[in-house]
Amino acid sequence: MLIAKILETVMLVCFGIAWPLSIAKSWRSRTARGKSLFFLINVLVGYVAGFAKVVLTDGWTGFLLIPYGLNFCMVAADIILYFRNRRLDLAGESA
Repeated sequence: MLIAKILETVMLVCFGIAWPLSIAKSWRSRTARGKSLFFLINVLVGYVAGFAKVVLTDGWTGFLLIPYGLNFCMVAADIILYFRNRRLDLAGESA
């Protein structure tokens, strides 16, 4: 069982490395073009499911809550930037 938790942690860390890069790209590009809101929400729901799995199996002391929580926050930040950038795209189109 411990190896399964270690492998899940490695997976979450690997996925988690990509989110700061995605956030930085969203911030710098100032456009929502190329971003999929459906994809971001789908990933966010997946992290919620993973978080819930940890709570149900290990309780609130499960160490996997940390990477799930961090990844959730980063995807949520990317979603917020999506809406900011979408607003900027629409403002640019109307100008």
